[in-house]
Amino acid sequence: MITLNHYLIISGMLFALGLAGVIARRNIIIIYMCLEMMLSAANLTLVAFSRFRVTEGLPDYAAQSLVFFTITVAAAEVAVGLAIIVALYRSKQSVETESVTKLQG
Repeated sequence: MITLNHYLIISGMLFALGLAGVIARRNIIIIYMCLEMMLSAANLTLVAFSRFRVTEGLPDYAAQSLVFFTITVAAAEVAVGLAIIVALYRSKQSVETESVTKLQG
């Protein structure tokens, strides 16, 4: 049987993998995907807590409604983030973080 601990371990591993990708990678697109993985890990945690907090025979749907709001915010974040990445690529002709952080003088 799958318990809450199993979900939390998977969520923690996803979050740690995303954090490692954000810290170690230099490609802006990969960093962005790792940020989205971290957000998905947080959503998995919310759904797991909602599922295992049963009141009167039904799961507590408050956390699941919060997940819908975070998914909506993530969709807006994807649109804005990809637009910024495309604009950076057009100006710098690269998606590496070092090309973005260099000062023009």
